[in-house]
Amino acid sequence: MTGEEKAKTFTQVPDVRLRRCGYCMVKQPLRAKHCQACQQCVRRYDHHCPWIENCIGERNHPLFVLYLGVQLTVLLWALQVAWSGLNFQSFSWLWLQCHLLLLLSFLLLTICTVIATLLLGSHLYLVSCNTTTWEFMSRHRISYLKHCKVENPFDQGVLLNLWRFFCACRLMAWEKLYPSEETELV
Repeated sequence: MTGEEKAKTFTQVPDVRLRRCGYCMVKQPLRAKHCQACQQCVRRYDHHCPWIENCIGERNHPLFVLYLGVQLTVLLWALQVAWSGLNFQSFSWLWLQCHLLLLLSFLLLTICTVIATLLLGSHLYLVSCNTTTWEFMSRHRISYLKHCKVENPFDQGVLLNLWRFFCACRLMAWEKLYPSEETELV
């Protein structure tokens, strides 16, 4: 089924009820979750990032993906600078003593670059599917997903998902995109 056909089947569903958060006692919109670290409910909760010490949700997720892209660019630049300082033509014990710090920096930068590439790649994949890290990892525990017949009820095709993620500046009413249970999607 194409994204266009899937988009036509989305309707307002009256039986999708808003949950009440057990911690802050507010009605949570669909795809929201209470973050234990921040002690607040977050719309379209993705994850709590320990590196920036903040939740990643609907309002800052595009900026987080941009942050990962900038971080990867800086790491690639630093990797190139470190590599240009290493000259292996006169490799000896003396060379290793003089260049050990640069060599260790290069290895550390390589590890960080691989991690940043994997993080950016996984987030871009999840964005293109219009799912969050929390939904991807905990689908079996999320009330609105565990009994859903469609694998991802929010997916509207790669291009529309990317457009809405990076270019739409408004908050989404996710309840309007949820397919009704009697609609059979093949």
